[in-house]
Amino acid sequence: MNLQGLDATILLPAFAAGLLVLSTHVPLGRQVLRRGIIFIDLAVAQIAGLGVVLAHALGWEESTLTVQVTAFSAALFGALVLYLCERRWPEILEAIIGTAFILAATAAILLLANNPHGGEHLKDLLVGQILWVEPRQLLPVAGLYALILLVWFGFAGAQRPVLFYLLFALAITASVQLVGVYLVFASLIIPALSVRNVRRHALKSAYLLGAAGYASGLAIAALLDLPAGAVIVWALAALGAVATLRIVLTGPS
Repeated sequence: MNLQGLDATILLPAFAAGLLVLSTHVPLGRQVLRRGIIFIDLAVAQIAGLGVVLAHALGWEESTLTVQVTAFSAALFGALVLYLCERRWPEILEAIIGTAFILAATAAILLLANNPHGGEHLKDLLVGQILWVEPRQLLPVAGLYALILLVWFGFAGAQRPVLFYLLFALAITASVQLVGVYLVFASLIIPALSVRNVRRHALKSAYLLGAAGYASGLAIAALLDLPAGAVIVWALAALGAVATLRIVLTGPS
């Protein structure tokens, strides 16, 4: 056990990044469950990641703005294509989403095939580097997420499909680069899934569960010197399972 790993200068920015991701992903995740498009977050996250990989492949990595615009453009394009598919072929939407995910994932592999650091880039894209998040990275993300939440709750984003897909693409683009594809999926689905039968304070309960998952996951990862992203996913899943079991045993609250 590595007690020196509990370094607040590393863990606090990482935890703040997790809270920021949860701020938008919990309400978006609940809407994903309602719409029955569970894997859209994986697909759009992977497409946003493909945009980042494409920007690096084209030599644009020195320009942060260019990378962000490329990633968002890719995510927005993917989200709008899936929206059109939802309207035209709702009965096979999940199959289309799965196909979009695998195409984006393999396209990223192909783009990185001749890159000597391709394996590391791909790992960072999937698992993320949450422990290396710096405070200066969080300010623009916090501003973006505040805007997303304002539009979501102020303009009934859950009732407007086009707005949902637009905000979804914006949130995913930022969060993939903060925490990676796996944590994006876990943050969207696990808290929302765990409180799906909660009648009162469901949103608050989902936020609390997500925050507890990030806090405990970061602490365990630091103590045991394990990859933080993977441990947080398991911490979220464990807490989600406990919450679900409690609801089963005591009934919806």
